Amino acid sequence: MKNLEWKDKKASFRKVDVRGIAGNFVDGLKRQAAKLPVGEGMEVIQSFEPIPLYEVMEMLGYEHDTEKLAEHEYHAYFYRTEEKGNMEDAPERPAVITNYPMIDEKLGELAVQFWDMTWKSEKRYLDYNIRLLLSLANAVGAGRMRQAMRELLKAYANGLDSRALDDVFEQLAWNMGIGFFSSEIAPSSLFHAYKLIKQMEKQGKERNEINRMLKEKFSDKNCESK
Repeated sequence: MKNLEWKDKKASFRKVDVRGIAGNFVDGLKRQAAKLPVGEGMEVIQSFEPIPLYEVMEMLGYEHDTEKLAEHEYHAYFYRTEEKGNMEDAPERPAVITNYPMIDEKLGELAVQFWDMTWKSEKRYLDYNIRLLLSLANAVGAGRMRQAMRELLKAYANGLDSRALDDVFEQLAWNMGIGFFSSEIAPSSLFHAYKLIKQMEKQGKERNEINRMLKEKFSDKNCESK
């Protein structure tokens, strides 16, 4: 049972209803959350339990409590107990999930539960970064370079040693062939991001500076959408 000393303050929270909104509105929520002072909160209304938001808000110093008021109506209350973290450090979460409730609200719930089971469950054996690299390699094989880019950025931001990326690209060259690698992977934004990491590390740049540059140059809106 949660001991939420702030539960009586919920009525004063800033209310944000994101039901039916597609696309990446999470950045907007993160910006609002980063600006709120300690002692204030935010109420997010969604048609499915907004599980992907929990870790993001926790990193920014928030506690949360979620209520299901109807079959497809969840109210997540986030209360800031301490000022920590920043928007740049908050992990990326899959914006595509917000498209599924537009098709069917139940599908939206299933999609977020499947994501939670795949990426957040304690039952998973492989390290989180290893799973990201598997997802990266699978995405390249399927021609989904945009997804591959997201996995690279998340893994590096999560502390992945760039030597692991050396191995991944070597395996891609081996398994997909030198010709394919030369014509499709080497000119891609994905490989340019890898080269940027290696170059900046060689120059002695700090990881947070490299991550900022990666986001600036290779964010979702800038990477290719094959």
